[in-house]
Amino acid sequence: MVPRVDKEKVEKAVRMLLEAIGEDPDREGLRETPRRVAEMLEEILGGYDTVEDYAWFTEESDLVVVAGIRFYSLCEHHLLPFFGVAHVAYLPKGKVIGLSKIVRIVQKYARRLQIQERMTQQIADEVMHATGSEDVMVVTEAIHLCMAMRGVKTPAPTIVAALRGEFRRDTWLKKEVYDMIAPFRLSRLVSL
Repeated sequence: MVPRVDKEKVEKAVRMLLEAIGEDPDREGLRETPRRVAEMLEEILGGYDTVEDYAWFTEESDLVVVAGIRFYSLCEHHLLPFFGVAHVAYLPKGKVIGLSKIVRIVQKYARRLQIQERMTQQIADEVMHATGSEDVMVVTEAIHLCMAMRGVKTPAPTIVAALRGEFRRDTWLKKEVYDMIAPFRLSRLVSL
């Protein structure tokens, strides 16, 4: 079943939350907040109902890497954002997939209540399915606001990798991908 955002329920809940923290939901700055939050949740959690139609091309290529795909997600434990970049690599098996589809796969899984570890695995699994290749590598790097704003209050980047096929077995191949994605790593895009 695909979750749908019930905007009316969200608006009621946000209004109750504002009251619970001692705010007046009818004051000027908060009057439209319940509606805005409902619309925001509908937008950023739109990955549940995404179905991809893959376009393949019978082109030969030894290695395909799409690096530095920016994503934003929502931690399912605290409902706080985490954001970063994903890097996707695969070894084509006689066909390649449209590059924008790889970006859409990343967005599909980022636009859900998530944990980074599961999201990385889901991206790798769908890229395997979409490309027909068992040789897939996905690396995600993220800053989790649940760590930066609360708890340990440290914005330590988290890096998660999902390795399939040759990327699990071939250290040189894995190193080649890490070298290729180096200019697009999160640490180059965000200063902490």
